[in-house]
Amino acid sequence: MKIGFIGAGSMGSLLVGAFVRAGAMQPDDVVVSSRTHGKLSALAEQYPGLHIAASNREAAIGADYLFLCVKPLDFRRVLDEISPVLTAEQIVVSITSPVKISSLEELTPSKVAKIIPSVVNAVGSGASLVMWGTRLTEEDKRALWELFASISRPICVPEEEVRVASDLSSVGPAFMAFLLEQFIDAAVLTAGMERETATALACEMMLGTARLMLELPCSPAELQARVSVPGGITAAALESLRKTTRGAFMQVLFTTHEKFAEDLDRVDSSLFPRERT
Repeated sequence: MKIGFIGAGSMGSLLVGAFVRAGAMQPDDVVVSSRTHGKLSALAEQYPGLHIAASNREAAIGADYLFLCVKPLDFRRVLDEISPVLTAEQIVVSITSPVKISSLEELTPSKVAKIIPSVVNAVGSGASLVMWGTRLTEEDKRALWELFASISRPICVPEEEVRVASDLSSVGPAFMAFLLEQFIDAAVLTAGMERETATALACEMMLGTARLMLELPCSPAELQARVSVPGGITAAALESLRKTTRGAFMQVLFTTHEKFAEDLDRVDSSLFPRERT
């Protein structure tokens, strides 16, 4: 089997590493291309046996699976390079939200899926957002599902919901890390706690909270009720938190959706420039 990756940036490298560590791929099966040779050298050193392609075409030729891990506005350049060597039997997987499945199916002869990973997939956690193209067989879908199940919990989402799903799954770790950082800073500043201790406590708390809600299971509201009692310290603190954060995530989602709409238009224009003139 040949598994090609075009792009060795943060997410491309993350996926290669996660799949190899999970045993879902062997380095000998993986071929990676990138404009940045240093990133390729680092991957090859980390995973002996991994193949470095001299070009994107080389990575694409004969690949059973081809992962496109490039920036949205680079897709047209990459597709122009590889489309002549792609076949109907190959499966192309885009990990880029603004590039539509219909666009990829129009510009390539291959089967297409869009699967959005999360940074936490690096440690075998979190979800991956799965969207199927029209040419995939049920066997193709099962194989891709099993592949991503080795590093995440695959969840099917409608393509029109990919932005809000990405906010929760893929961008969410950054949002939660931002809030956790403020929590840690407050513990250090108000009580003089060592930052290392505060960080360890906060991270274990976040890990345990997620497991509790998933494994019991219990809802966020139920967990708040379990920890707080009316008139108690936690209840008073929660009321303060509600007041200071009310509407914050509505504004966050408004911002991401507004930016995503701009990105969709720019990507469509880059993929089909003649139709947009």
